[in-house]
Amino acid sequence: MKTAVSRLRRLLVVPADNADLLKAQFEVFSKQVPLMYAIVLINAWALAITFAQRAPDWLTIWIPAFISVVCCVRVASWWRSVSAVPDAKTAHKALTRTNQFSFILTAALVAWSLSLYPYGDAYMRGNIAFFVGITGLGVIICLQQLPSAAFIVAAVINISFVTYFSLAGIASFLGMAVNLVLVSVALLLVVTVQYRHFSAAVTARAKLETANHENERLANLDSLTGLSNRRQFFARLEQDFSNAKGRRLAVGLIDLDGFKPVNDLYGHTAGDSLLYEVGQRLLAFVGDSGHVARLGGDEFAFIVDDCPDNEALIGLGEEICAALRTPFVLSDSTVLISGSIGFSVYPELAEDVHQLYERADYALYKGKESNRGHALLFSKEHVAAIEQNQQLEQLLSKADLDAELTVFFQPIVNIQSGRTVSFEALARWNSPVLGNVSPAVFIPVAERIGLISELTCTLLRKALATAITWPEEVGLSFNLSTHDISSSDDVATIVGIILSSGMDPRRLDLEITETAMMYDFAQAKAAIEIFKILGCGMALDDFGTGYSSLSQLHALPLTKIKIDRSFVSGLHKNPASYKIVKSLLALSSDMDLDCVIEGVETSEELEVLKKLGGILVQGYYYSAPVAGSEIGRFLPRPELGRKAG
Repeated sequence: MKTAVSRLRRLLVVPADNADLLKAQFEVFSKQVPLMYAIVLINAWALAITFAQRAPDWLTIWIPAFISVVCCVRVASWWRSVSAVPDAKTAHKALTRTNQFSFILTAALVAWSLSLYPYGDAYMRGNIAFFVGITGLGVIICLQQLPSAAFIVAAVINISFVTYFSLAGIASFLGMAVNLVLVSVALLLVVTVQYRHFSAAVTARAKLETANHENERLANLDSLTGLSNRRQFFARLEQDFSNAKGRRLAVGLIDLDGFKPVNDLYGHTAGDSLLYEVGQRLLAFVGDSGHVARLGGDEFAFIVDDCPDNEALIGLGEEICAALRTPFVLSDSTVLISGSIGFSVYPELAEDVHQLYERADYALYKGKESNRGHALLFSKEHVAAIEQNQQLEQLLSKADLDAELTVFFQPIVNIQSGRTVSFEALARWNSPVLGNVSPAVFIPVAERIGLISELTCTLLRKALATAITWPEEVGLSFNLSTHDISSSDDVATIVGIILSSGMDPRRLDLEITETAMMYDFAQAKAAIEIFKILGCGMALDDFGTGYSSLSQLHALPLTKIKIDRSFVSGLHKNPASYKIVKSLLALSSDMDLDCVIEGVETSEELEVLKKLGGILVQGYYYSAPVAGSEIGRFLPRPELGRKAG
């Protein structure tokens, strides 16, 4: 009994447990309300007119008029909600009221129509049955997305008519009532099936929308850190920029310093954990006032809305840099890294979103170049530098490299014998427009515009053509860029130039930096092995300034390291530099590698290096780089041990 009552209750009430279904029911039914009430009113007035000459006015005029007013009020009420679907709770209340009103209106219509029965003849009484049947069936069809109301309407009509006509004892009318019951049951079965399909379609649509929203969320999310990804960052930047309306808007780009060694030493799992922790620290600083994203690799970015003044912005950047220098405690290790930040601000020095981002990237690049581990704000001076770089790019891309590039040479001296053992080849560019341009300026430009391989080939041919004229015991050192060893095709081209030069490859040392080596360690190792097979020596330039590990150095077939000049400057009065150079000399000896000490400029520095056991030195103490025509005065002779003005 309880089960039957429970089923009947579920059949006659509006379920409240499916928000999407409630809103869909409301949306569809609200559009069918005018049709439903139109059916009711047209049939009601048709029946009223049929009985107008026989029934009193209150039955044929006033009651239909009152029903019309009520129906019009209901139509107006639903019409106002057609343009907007309410929330689930409001929709449930409206549909429940429809259930209740369906019972009241149907009962009133049935009572009114049956009250006309005594005033008509057999034909007119048949119209009553026709009116009730057609109206009921039409209303049930309009209520197919609200089956509870459809069941209420069917129950009221059929129970009332079967009861009334049974009591009246007229066989034909009783047959009509029974037939109406059968049609109503069939129609309710159709409504039930249609409602199930409707409910299933709504559920499927809701699941699809949820999946689409989740896919959209994941498409805009960095799965490793939980931050926004590159796509979402630029979408947010576009939005914030369009809403700025003159307010200051800042973009900060962060590049981690020292992340790759952590990845290489401790594995990708540790690297992933480190990136997640970095993201959390950034959120702690920027989360309330801006938007943080991971652009990829170890690059992060953030947007600062309502940006403070420049001093406060740099202060925020320095706080973030300080936080990144704080040790990160991972599951298996504690690691130290740092981060550099480049800022740009709208509207002072950026006119659009693209420029805002690009100038932050430029500030980051310059910051890593000059003051790694700190924040730098893009300035007017940078605008001038960019314009100069653009000019350089255009001039260099159009340059006649064979005519405009020359090679200078700086001697590398054995301080024990006083003899010049080799020369380092150094690029020089004499532009017809700009005059002499420093390699520190044009080499990065060549790398940026993809011209560095062509520069390398031109300079290597010229250097080898000069070096082949030297005594066989004098060697040549030549610098290769990251791009030169990152491509097997470029490596093959360089090998071809060496072989075609006629110079013994054993007289050639090829220098690479730690940065070039760490860019793609596997490719760098393969390139070095090829050059070693050819017979060339391999030197690691600027040793001590990068992030390579000793295990990686040990895995490379190097023949020489070059101690960076930054450790040599003021060596005789800087205990820290003294200890570093001493350690590096000991390390090179232990690894059975030759060691060239760069940047020697004073006799005091030279004396300290002699005491430490240094053998090969290079620097302005002996000579600045000179043209190939001046090489003769440095070729081996016993008296070269003194300074060559």
